[in-house]
Amino acid sequence: MPRREGRRHDRHRHDRHDRARRRHAPARRGRSSAGTAVVTPRGAARRAIVLDAARQIEDQLAGRGAAVPDAVLDPSGARPGRAPDLVVVGEGARPDGRGHWAWPDLEAVLEVVPAAGPHGGFAERLRRYAGHGVPVCVVVDPAEGVCTVHSEPRPAGAYHLAERIPFGEDLPVQLPGLTLVVATGGFPREPA
Repeated sequence: MPRREGRRHDRHRHDRHDRARRRHAPARRGRSSAGTAVVTPRGAARRAIVLDAARQIEDQLAGRGAAVPDAVLDPSGARPGRAPDLVVVGEGARPDGRGHWAWPDLEAVLEVVPAAGPHGGFAERLRRYAGHGVPVCVVVDPAEGVCTVHSEPRPAGAYHLAERIPFGEDLPVQLPGLTLVVATGGFPREPA
C-alpha cells in the first residue's frame, strides 16, 4: 500500500510539472486545410524570421557589428521591458557585466508582430525606441506579409518616416555608413 501512495504522489508531482511546462510552452493554433488539421507552434514564423534576418545581417556586417537576437537592454532611464526580437549593434559594442546592451550601441531593432492578440504594445515599443534614439526600427507582420521600416527618430518618442515593404521585396536597412539589404522572400506568412 505505501508503495502505491508513493507512485500516486510521484504521478501527481509529475502532473503538476507537466501542467507548468504546458503553461509556459508556446500555444498551438490549428487550421484546416482540405479537411486536414494542421497544428503549428505559435511563434514559429517569428523564430524563422528572426533567424533568417540575423543570418543575412551578420553576413553583410562582416565583423563591423553584430545581430543579437533577444538582446536585453539596459533598463536605466526607462522601465524595463521585453527584449527586442533582434537588435543590430555597432562595431565594438559589448554587453555590460549583467548582459545588458546600452541604448547608444543600438543601430537598428527588428520586431515581429504576434499573429494573434492586440498589437498595442508595439506602439509603446516604437515610442521607447525612438525616444532612446534608435535610428531604425523594423516591424515585421507575418499575418499581413509586410515589413515597416521606421526611421528618423524624434526625441518626443516618434519616428518621422515609415516605409512599408511587402514580403518578397528586398528590405533596406540604412545604418550609419552601411545599407543592409534583407531578402524577405523566405519570410513565412502566418494566418491572422
